[in-house]
Amino acid sequence: MTPTSERLRLGVNIDHVATVRNARGGAVPDPVRAADMAEKAGADGITAHLREDRRHISDADIQALMDTLSLPLNLEMAATEEMQAIALRHVPHAVCLVPERREERTTEGGLEVARDENRLAHFIAPLRDAGCRVSIFIAADRPQIEAAHRIGAAVIELHTGAYCDAWAEERWDDRDSELARLTDMAAYAHELGLEVHAGHGLTYDSVGPIAALPQVRELNIGHFLIGEAIFRGLDASIAEMRRLMDVARG
Repeated sequence: MTPTSERLRLGVNIDHVATVRNARGGAVPDPVRAADMAEKAGADGITAHLREDRRHISDADIQALMDTLSLPLNLEMAATEEMQAIALRHVPHAVCLVPERREERTTEGGLEVARDENRLAHFIAPLRDAGCRVSIFIAADRPQIEAAHRIGAAVIELHTGAYCDAWAEERWDDRDSELARLTDMAAYAHELGLEVHAGHGLTYDSVGPIAALPQVRELNIGHFLIGEAIFRGLDASIAEMRRLMDVARG
C-alpha cells in the first residue's frame, strides 16, 4: 500500500481544561468553549477522555460536546461495560480504547490487546456496528498491531510517550531508536490496512519527526497545548502546532 498524501489531521485533547475547572469547582473554564476555539485555530477534531473516576471530563461535558460540536469527537475510554454503554448512547465519531488505572496521573502505556484479544473483539463489535470508528491506543509493537488488526479495529494510535520522554531528557540515542521503532511500526500497520494515528507527550520540539511519517494520518495532542495556552493563548498555541505539523509534512 502507498502511504497517503492527505493533510495530517490535528486532534486537540481538551481534558485539562476540565482539570483546571474541577480544581476549584464551578463552570469555568469551559471545555466546550475550548473545543470551539480549537476549531477556529485549525484543529480537525476534538478528543476527550471520560475516565472512570471523572477526574476531568464529565458526562455532562460529553453531552454538551455532542450537542454543539461541528468537529468530529474522539471519545477516549477504558474498555468497560459502563463506558461502552455511554459510547453507544452518544455514538461519537470515534472511540479510542485506552488502558486506565485509577492511580495514574496520565495514560502510562498502550493497551494490552494481544493478551485480551477475544474480550476486546467482542467489546468493539457493537461500537463498530453503531457507526463509531474504533481506535486502539497501543505501543509501537508488532504483536499489538497484529492483534488490533485481527479484532477489527479501524485505527491504531501509536503511543509516542517514550520517544517524547527521551527527547525531553536529551537521551538522543534512545530518542532515535524510539523514532525508528515508530517509523517501522507505522509502516507495518499501514501495510495491514490500519489507519495510523499517534500521540502522547508531543511538543513543538518533538512533533516534527512524527508529523513527517507519511503513514500517520492524525496526531492527538492535549496537555502541552493547554499548558502552552497559559503563556500565549489557546488559539495561538494550537495554530503554532498546526503550522509545525504542516511544515514537517510538507
